[in-house]
Amino acid sequence: MKLPRILTALVIGALTVTTATYAADAFNPAQKAQLDSMIHDYILKNPQVIIQAVQSLQQKEMEVMQQKVQAAAAKNKSPLFNQSGDPVVGDPNGKVTLVEFFDYQCPHCVDMAPAVEGLVKANPNLRVVFKEFPIRGDVSVLAAKAALAANKQGKYWEYHQLIMKNAAKLNQDSLYNLAKSIGLDVNKLKADMNSPEVDAQIKANYKLAQDLGLLGTPALFVSKTKDGAVIEFIPGQTDQAYLQKSIDKANS
Repeated sequence: MKLPRILTALVIGALTVTTATYAADAFNPAQKAQLDSMIHDYILKNPQVIIQAVQSLQQKEMEVMQQKVQAAAAKNKSPLFNQSGDPVVGDPNGKVTLVEFFDYQCPHCVDMAPAVEGLVKANPNLRVVFKEFPIRGDVSVLAAKAALAANKQGKYWEYHQLIMKNAAKLNQDSLYNLAKSIGLDVNKLKADMNSPEVDAQIKANYKLAQDLGLLGTPALFVSKTKDGAVIEFIPGQTDQAYLQKSIDKANS
């Protein structure tokens, strides 16, 4: 595996400058030039060290980000777990709550949808809160509004699953046809999609995501429903087994 030339050049340059700076007091110009050349040649012959350095940096940045988001989650427990109007699936009084920020046009969210469905089936005491977080354009916003409007008719979960399964071909007509196929009142759906309540719900999710410092979707949180003393933040796509371990841990 080779990194792009510009990244290699940047890393080599950074290491050379650092070494040269350190060597200013320890080596003469000829020795410094020789050392720089040795570092340069070593990196070119062993590009894996750059890959390892980048991966290590990414891991550290991810850990710092997770810590910051979890700290922000502790300060925003009420809107995170109990915001009025949020669609809730599973046991509304479940012992453990899973919160998911997602976008219907996010391929990782779509891929993970079966895992979330599986968790609902496998955990009768699980409460799942869905945060419509449309950040991928007009179709995302349209789908989020339609889903929240379906929630007003008591069919959010069924409609949500249908949208996820048809995410690759979503548009206004397909959203209305999917709604009709499960018995939703499409005229009411259209009216509710344009209601101040639905608009306010999405704006509240945007604000909460900003307060939490979320950078994308999916973003998940797991905690005991009652106290929420310990909140686990799970950034990005994961599988059902990993999420089940988080639920079991919160349930213990």
